[in-house]
Amino acid sequence: MLDKRAQILLKTLIEHYISDGQPVGSRTLSLASGLDLSPASIRNIMSELEEHGFIASPHTSAGRVPTQRGYRLFVDTLLTIQPLQNQEIRKLEHVLSSPDPQELINTAADLLSSLTQFAGLVIIPKRQSTAFRHMEFLPLSDKRILVIIVTTDGTVQNRIILADKPYSAADLTQASNFFNQHYAGNTLDEVKQKLHNELKQMQSDMTRLMAAALEASSKTAANSKDSVVIAGERNLLNVHDLSTNVSSLRKLFEIFEQRTSLMQLLDQSQKASGVQIFIGGESGYLPLDECSMVTAPYETNGETIGTLGVIGPTRMAYERVIPIVDITAKLLSNALSNTH
Repeated sequence: MLDKRAQILLKTLIEHYISDGQPVGSRTLSLASGLDLSPASIRNIMSELEEHGFIASPHTSAGRVPTQRGYRLFVDTLLTIQPLQNQEIRKLEHVLSSPDPQELINTAADLLSSLTQFAGLVIIPKRQSTAFRHMEFLPLSDKRILVIIVTTDGTVQNRIILADKPYSAADLTQASNFFNQHYAGNTLDEVKQKLHNELKQMQSDMTRLMAAALEASSKTAANSKDSVVIAGERNLLNVHDLSTNVSSLRKLFEIFEQRTSLMQLLDQSQKASGVQIFIGGESGYLPLDECSMVTAPYETNGETIGTLGVIGPTRMAYERVIPIVDITAKLLSNALSNTH
């Protein structure tokens, strides 16, 4: 553990560096820290901080800059949060007041982006498992079959399956009738469970055909069950710390485009309570050491259903961004709970 003086100097150094982006020298620390220390004592403490990997010396300057480890200690133990004012919270509450859940999610992403001037993102919650109303099998070729699934909310899904044997049109009509008679009104998960039990008792062609159809349907659902709304990613082009690293910034935009790594990171955040902070490459999902992500889960009626967050430079005003993310998650939770 660092002693109190070292903590104060590290906190002062990081706050100054976040504010103006310039390496911080001993003289600045002496004036800003409020500590009655000689220049030699400050230099000694700075050397200790550097030896422990909390700060580093750029080659072009006599000053020091924080490292990823320094930022981590700063946000975990030294940070002084600046809570949002009641007036700001009421304004956010007013903006997040639509009766449409999708509009609320889009608005939350826009808010996060506009308030921080970084990229705001919100994971769209998994759709609830919908009950089937009707299923129809139609022959396409020898073993290829078109499956048409109509759910109780009116959604129509088309899936093509490759059967393990040819089926006649009459066989497929019989399978459709059987399914609709026995399983209409059940959810996908309920039908899968029932079919699983029946497959053990009756290895019939018809049951195998329906199991294949449901498997195709659930795979598609799994691939599209979540997506991410991203707003303001172009703001990152205006951040000096990021825009100078063109190749890494390109990788970050590829992640925005593909979204897979973001989904994994947001999914990981959803399992934890409260605000999570990922600094630099420590998450394993972000390509930039100069990039950080602040996230918080949101819920409806006490159940966590998604995550929202901000991606910006490591040199961000965490004391401001953290409460913005935290309050937006809480307000989105309240607004979504009121739409149900």
